[in-house]
Amino acid sequence: MIEWSHQGQNRQALWRSESGAPAPRRIVVADDTLAADTAFRMACEGTGLLWQGDFQNARMLVQALMRRIDTRGSKPRKAAAAKAAQKAAAATPAETFHLHRQAQSQRARVLASVLIPLDGDYGIALRRAPDLRQACTEAWGPADGKPSVATLRELLGLVGAHEWRKKGVEVPALGAAPNNRIHPYYGVFSPVRGEYVDLVATTPLPTTALAFDIGCGTGVLAAVLARRGVQRVVATDLDPRALACARENVQRLGVAAQVEVVQAYLFPDGRAPLVVCNPPWVPARASSPIERAVYDEGSAMLRGFLSGLAAHLEPGGEGWLILSDLAEHLGLRPRAQLLEWIAGAGLVVLGRHDVKPHHGKPGDATDALHTARAAEVTSLWRLAAAT
Repeated sequence: MIEWSHQGQNRQALWRSESGAPAPRRIVVADDTLAADTAFRMACEGTGLLWQGDFQNARMLVQALMRRIDTRGSKPRKAAAAKAAQKAAAATPAETFHLHRQAQSQRARVLASVLIPLDGDYGIALRRAPDLRQACTEAWGPADGKPSVATLRELLGLVGAHEWRKKGVEVPALGAAPNNRIHPYYGVFSPVRGEYVDLVATTPLPTTALAFDIGCGTGVLAAVLARRGVQRVVATDLDPRALACARENVQRLGVAAQVEVVQAYLFPDGRAPLVVCNPPWVPARASSPIERAVYDEGSAMLRGFLSGLAAHLEPGGEGWLILSDLAEHLGLRPRAQLLEWIAGAGLVVLGRHDVKPHHGKPGDATDALHTARAAEVTSLWRLAAAT
């Protein structure tokens, strides 16, 4: 619960944060009269601004805060930015990555300072406020009748996720439109990077009898395997949102008879002649549930998949590991370490299929991680139990 004072009365409400971030230690009521520079100073000090004005003006305030973060307007901030730029220029790739993550965290903290009160049914009693009740219900579940407070930034993220879920993401590897869309849920990673999906769609299948899809997320790889003719696919995940999302997607795509979605950490019971896994690619700590699809602290999921693969492969079976080498170019996990884990798990490499990313970031020279992204390659490693 969070508490604040307004018009001489003490108020309280449930604090909502998808990332698990604590509520601001100090909360003040703010409205359209608050100047952007004042709001920026208060946000940098860690003050939460509980909005009581026009909703669209709150959105404009967040945009103003964003501009101030980007421009670093005052002389002290410019000097600090110049010092940070010098430090970044001399940093190793791993240091550059950690500085980038630190800057992202600081930016997120400032932009999350604008808070929106929600009624017990997720309604927003502010002027020109949109109806976000459906988006909130999709993300948080049915309303419980209790007032709550969330950051405007998180609410806008809910809106974006609702639109993704409604419209879906076209996946050419699933066939011709319109029956080739994946509808991601809030908090479940969207398959917007198509190269890893294409690898699973084009690598020759060792079998069409049975496959396991480990950490299925939206269910996109399980659906691709089913569309390729695999008679039975067992797709696993731990996250309830991912499980619901995958089940809905395989139903929409007409492959529910072939795909069984089960809750499990990594492997289901039994063995399969094909086991597929696309673990998070970067060994770093996730700051929110959606980031768990990208960041895998200590390479825990990768190592768990490798260490358990041999015991879940049928004789002569293949394990497909889909993995980007971005972590290698960032200096976070050397190739030798990956090969050591593969050998230590009693596995051998049968072959590897590589593809360069299709997205635009490798060409963005302003990206702090541009050098690593420009060199990135995504691979499908064909693994087998050592004989």
